[in-house]
Amino acid sequence: MHIALVAGEASGDKLGAALIDGLRTLMPDGVQLSGIAGPLMQSRGMDSLFPMAELSVMGLGAILRAYPRLKRRLNETAAHVLAQKPDVLVTIDTPEFSARLAKIVKAQNPDQRIVHYVAPTVWAWRPGRAAKLAQHTDQLLALFPFEPPFFTPHGLRCDFVGHPVVSDPLPDAADVAGYRAQVSKGPLFLILPGSRRSEIARHLPIFHETVDQIITQAPSAQFVLPAVAHLADEIKQAVQNWSAPVHVIDARDDLDGQKKALAFSAADCAIAASGTVTLELAAHGTPMVIAYDMPWLSRQIFSRLLRIDSVSLPNIVTNTHTIPEFLGPNCTADAIARSALSVCAAPQGQVQVLRQTLVALGLGGDAPGLRAACAILDGLGQTVTVP
Repeated sequence: MHIALVAGEASGDKLGAALIDGLRTLMPDGVQLSGIAGPLMQSRGMDSLFPMAELSVMGLGAILRAYPRLKRRLNETAAHVLAQKPDVLVTIDTPEFSARLAKIVKAQNPDQRIVHYVAPTVWAWRPGRAAKLAQHTDQLLALFPFEPPFFTPHGLRCDFVGHPVVSDPLPDAADVAGYRAQVSKGPLFLILPGSRRSEIARHLPIFHETVDQIITQAPSAQFVLPAVAHLADEIKQAVQNWSAPVHVIDARDDLDGQKKALAFSAADCAIAASGTVTLELAAHGTPMVIAYDMPWLSRQIFSRLLRIDSVSLPNIVTNTHTIPEFLGPNCTADAIARSALSVCAAPQGQVQVLRQTLVALGLGGDAPGLRAACAILDGLGQTVTVP
């Protein structure tokens, strides 16, 4: 069987690698793979038409500058799929590139089966994307259990396969205890202002005031801030004069992510911008307070587009409001500090919801990569047996 896989960023590379593992578990006699692969997928023996990093472009300005190259790579990928006629094309995340690729391929070969891995968040905003996706995609693999009903009415098969966070390894308890003893004798807080420069610039001043207020009530508190590599120097400079010392984990010194994982497991509470980091925290059983702000105009636009009343994924998955959220004008240091201290003092309610979140996302079942492989092969009419 020939399967074409197309990944365009690190998250997709991780999903693709797990999918390859799943396919090889179900097809021990072998499977032919081609397409675009990152380093993790390549470590499974898959070659890449060109470096995946060429598709990892963020920001409108960067996209416009890279447009001629992206267009050329899009056409090159489509030509490969059309010439090879794989049994199935699996596009992984990178929705803009994936949608354009699927549209080109379907227009020239309507019989080509196309599966997209990671459902767009139509439940949060822009629900019209579901119908558009169904025009050129045969099957969708969803990370969240509540997503299929948003797509099946449009004639698009949608399989919930589980979220990869449930398969992420956790640090050993003894190592966590050793880290905790080394870093803090009092309450330990994680500071997670986001991964984009604009998020960090907006949130760090608020989090600075939050830390000041926490220290007045919990003088022994300690703070850890994991920093993405390309912004680590800026973050270190920004926090060096805070009233309480902040231990910055520089991603350049933590290539395997072990220091970050230890901090996540050891912390009593995280003060975090919303996003997938909330699921990472859930995997580590770390209670959290969500704080997110944006410019006034962006607030007005998103408040009109959003179809949900919560932004933290554990709240959304469990249909609760257990995780405190301070958004937009409510994102103030006073409110965040009071909530973080309260959560730190009584975390039990959150711990239970975080566990429920992981179970809903597939914890205790087959690995998401294996479930994704089963769904793809079932869509091809293949009878599969999980070893």
